[in-house]
Amino acid sequence: MRKGAPKPDISTPDALKRALIAAKSVSYSNPAFGGASGVHFAKVLERLGIAEEMKAKTKFPPEGGFTARLLAAGETEMAVQQIGELMSVAGVELLGPLPGDLQSVTTFAAAIPSAAHQADAARALIKYLQSPEAVAVMKVKGLDPI
Repeated sequence: MRKGAPKPDISTPDALKRALIAAKSVSYSNPAFGGASGVHFAKVLERLGIAEEMKAKTKFPPEGGFTARLLAAGETEMAVQQIGELMSVAGVELLGPLPGDLQSVTTFAAAIPSAAHQADAARALIKYLQSPEAVAVMKVKGLDPI
């Protein structure tokens, strides 16, 4: 939500459905572009039974764009995207993740190929990514390091 705007309840699937129906406008990534969050959220709308109803009030950002920029500019009332992408835009406030099993988690992993030419550098990078300093930055940016 835009900072200072009333925060709708999205704590359960039914609450999320009510909030989406009540919103005048919503932004999420265009699933036609193939981005993970847009494809997933289109399925969420189908699952909630409101996909058709939401079409008239959906505004997609340009390909590769952030939905929260539309929110911050006042072009939409709600924006849905990966948490880190929402948090990267000034002037918006995170309501939280999608409730329960409507949420999709993307897991990132690091590995070193056996034929790596700079295996020592790769090990150093992985070690740094596990450091308290790197973990703190990841958390601030909306990631949930394990």
